[in-house]
Amino acid sequence: MTPRRLRGLLLGLAALLVLYAAACTGEDKGRDVGGQGSHGPQTGTQDGDPGGSAVLGSASASGPVAPPPAGGWWKPAVGLTWQWQLTGKLDKSVPADVYDVDGENTPAADVAALKAAGRHVVCYVNAGAHEDFRPDAKNYPESVQGKGLEGWPGEKWLDIRRWDVLEPLLSARFKTCKDKGFDAVEPDNMDGYSNSSGFPLTAADQLTFNRRVADLAHRAGLGVGLKNDVDQAAALAPAFDFAVNEECAHYDECDALKVFTAAGKPVFHVEYEGSTGSFCPKTKALHFSSMKKKLGLDAWRETC
Repeated sequence: MTPRRLRGLLLGLAALLVLYAAACTGEDKGRDVGGQGSHGPQTGTQDGDPGGSAVLGSASASGPVAPPPAGGWWKPAVGLTWQWQLTGKLDKSVPADVYDVDGENTPAADVAALKAAGRHVVCYVNAGAHEDFRPDAKNYPESVQGKGLEGWPGEKWLDIRRWDVLEPLLSARFKTCKDKGFDAVEPDNMDGYSNSSGFPLTAADQLTFNRRVADLAHRAGLGVGLKNDVDQAAALAPAFDFAVNEECAHYDECDALKVFTAAGKPVFHVEYEGSTGSFCPKTKALHFSSMKKKLGLDAWRETC
């Protein structure tokens, strides 16, 4: 082979290497790093915003993900008694180990009084729906508000795919809970995908959102409970510290929540209809913390 032909061959190989490197670089840029993760593919975001595709452990719209606090967070044990009161004057005399109360309407002084009496306190926060009566309601753009929740005036389902919008809002709410002294959060409406939300939400979207919410709570130093979403309980139990359930006995769904108590995590459960005698034998056998409440969730309760 002549030196000229050899030089030509080497130049050709060099050019091929450059083209190959460029192709690899373009492929990496086009790939949604972590956007499909182990939680299933994303359905995409609205308005062409890339922030909604961020996943746990990646840089989010509000900056790099912070590590969990060194001290961890509260992890309740199976068998604790509880009280759930979201309306009316808070009755702090109820003999319950755990109180679940509204995060906005409950002052820090009440939280401190409950904790001084040896109670743990859970902060109710609406995570999956917009409430037009909350002080931060104006911070939720119309683009993320969907259909109204049947039977709950002033509430609309949220587009849970828009983590770029929802993360800073929920982060601020969780910080308020932490600053008031709460031990954990109860994020409500964590099952928009199974309702008529106004958005094409999938089961994968819900898994991703719920895990993100759990991670956000943990990074704030708060325990977190899975509210309803019974169909995905097995997949989500590892990410949550307890479950809060409404009417699993009425809908014959309690067995799906055994994954929590089997893992040493309590299920705080209520029924609104029927007598305690109709559901307590079943839920006590599952080691749930069960009681009957009125739908308005005032102070009244009847325990198993």
